[in-house]
Amino acid sequence: MSGNTFGTLFRITTWGESHGAALGVTIDGCPAGLLLSEQDIQKELDRRKPGQSDVTTQRKEEDLAEILSGVFSGKTTGAPISIIVRNKDVDSSRYEELRNTPRPGHADLTYEQKYGIRDHRGGGRSSARETTGRVAGGAVAKKILSQHGIEILCHVVELGGIRAKKVSIPEIRENTENNPVRCADPDAAVEMAAMIHAAISEKDSVGGIVEVIALGVPAGVGEPVFDKLDAALAGALMSIGAVKGVEIGLGFRCACMKGSQFNDPISIRDGKIITLSNNAGGILGGISNGEPVVCRIAVKPTPSISKEQHTVDIKEMKNTTISIKGRHDPSIPPRIVPVAEAMMALVLVDQMMRGGLINPIISADNPEAGPEKRRL
Repeated sequence: MSGNTFGTLFRITTWGESHGAALGVTIDGCPAGLLLSEQDIQKELDRRKPGQSDVTTQRKEEDLAEILSGVFSGKTTGAPISIIVRNKDVDSSRYEELRNTPRPGHADLTYEQKYGIRDHRGGGRSSARETTGRVAGGAVAKKILSQHGIEILCHVVELGGIRAKKVSIPEIRENTENNPVRCADPDAAVEMAAMIHAAISEKDSVGGIVEVIALGVPAGVGEPVFDKLDAALAGALMSIGAVKGVEIGLGFRCACMKGSQFNDPISIRDGKIITLSNNAGGILGGISNGEPVVCRIAVKPTPSISKEQHTVDIKEMKNTTISIKGRHDPSIPPRIVPVAEAMMALVLVDQMMRGGLINPIISADNPEAGPEKRRL
C-alpha cells in the first residue's frame, strides 16, 4: 500500500491501524534546533482524542505521545522524528460480525476490491484513528510556524443544517474550545449539540462544515503552476477521510458573482499593500498575498450508524442488512478541527521550506537566523 507519506521537504509518514497495537508518525525534514517536547505533541493529541464529551465516541484512549527519535536534550537534531501512540481501549468483538459485510459509506468495500484483504476491526488503516499521526506531525509543524508568527484557527461553522453566525477572530480564539461542538457562536453551539443528541436518539449521524484559517502567512508562499498553495491545501484537506468538499475563500459562492463583486480591491495602508476584502481566501495565482488564508471543508455524516442499512455478504455473495454496533462519533466535525489545523500547518511548513522561508537550522533565540549568523 502506497500513499502514506505527505509533503516534499517537510514529510510525514503515518502508520498503524485503529485496532492494532499502536499508531504513529515519522517526520522527515524537520529543521534542527527546534525546541520540542512530548507535551507539545500531547496538547494537540488531547484535542483530537476520543471520549471528550457526550457528543463524541465513548472509546477511552489516553493517546499518550512518546518520541522515539530525532530529539536530543529537548531540541530536534534534524534526524527523522518518530512518534508512537499506543492503543489501549481496544474492543474488536463488535466487528467480528462485519468481517464479510462491508459497511455502507466506509472504505470496507473498496479496500476489499483493491487489495483482496482488509482489517475489518474498526476499518483498520482507513479508520479516522489514522489521523492521530497527522495531528502529531501537525503539532511539530505548528511549533515551527509559531516561530514565524503564524497562527492557525479552526471552528465548526455549520452542523446538521444549523449555521453559526459570522464571528470575529477574537471570538474564534475565545469560544471555540469552550463547547463540545467547537463552534465559536455560543448560541449555535447549543443548537448543534441538541441536533447531535437528536441524531443519536434516531440511531443516525450528522455532518457539517468546518473553517480553518491561517493568520500571519507572509506573501509569496506557494509554488506555481501545479504546486499552487491552494491546490496543496485542497489535496491535504481532501485527504482527511470524512471530507467530501473543499473551498478556498468564498469558494463555490464565486460562481454566482460578478467580477466586480468577487475581485479584492488592492490598496496601501500604513505603507503596506493590502486587499480591502478577502474573497480569494488569501491566495492569488496559487501564491499567498499576505491576507489570512481561509479554507472550508464539507464533512460527511459518520457512516457508522446503528440504524439498519442494506449491504452484501461478500463471502456468500448475497444481499443482507447490518446494524452497526460499537463506539462511534455521532458527528465528525467537532473532532476534525485539530486534524484540519494539522493539515494546514503541514502544507504551510512544506511550502515555506520549498520557498526558502524556513531555514534548515532553527535558533531558539532567533528563528530567522541561519547557520551563518549563528557562527558570527
